[in-house]
Amino acid sequence: MEIRLVLLGSRFLFFFVLVSIAFSGIFASNGGMETEKTLAMIKPDGLRGNYTDRIRRAIVESGFRILKDRVVELDEDRASQFYAEHSSKSFFPSLVKYMTSGPVCVMVLEKQNAIADWRAMIGPTDATKAKATHPNSIRAMCGLDSEKNCVHGSDSLQSAHREISFFFEETVWSKSETSHLSQVFYLRFCFPFIILNPF
Repeated sequence: MEIRLVLLGSRFLFFFVLVSIAFSGIFASNGGMETEKTLAMIKPDGLRGNYTDRIRRAIVESGFRILKDRVVELDEDRASQFYAEHSSKSFFPSLVKYMTSGPVCVMVLEKQNAIADWRAMIGPTDATKAKATHPNSIRAMCGLDSEKNCVHGSDSLQSAHREISFFFEETVWSKSETSHLSQVFYLRFCFPFIILNPF
């Protein structure tokens, strides 16, 4: 019994040290006010409506740097891969059809708090709601409804990493971004294993 308690105590000490290291990297980076990256996408209706220049101008005027951009056409397989998290939803076939109806413009944006700031700029997912509650948002300007809502933005650092890598494999990530991703990976996969499996 005493040996088991010692092992359990050692396990929690080991966990505490690893988490402290992970968080120290994040806090140190935030102290230096490092930037973060997010993926911005202008969807087919945005390109068809000639909103690209207005959106890009708003992006730059809001303090973002456009690090990379390209216009691509998604086929059914690529669109399904990008939106795989929605594959079980009833709207998935319609979403894939819409996203393959024309080219999209994808951009890597960078600034401090890029993910939250870009999400704030584009407004609620449902463009109808955006017109009522966020009239100055991009979706209020050019979106139609919850599907044809003109633009897309990553909703977390993990999503930004996945989505940017989907279109731009060569992207270089900052120290704070990689530290945070490492911490998320540890807490999601390693910690449960340590807790459930004794030494």
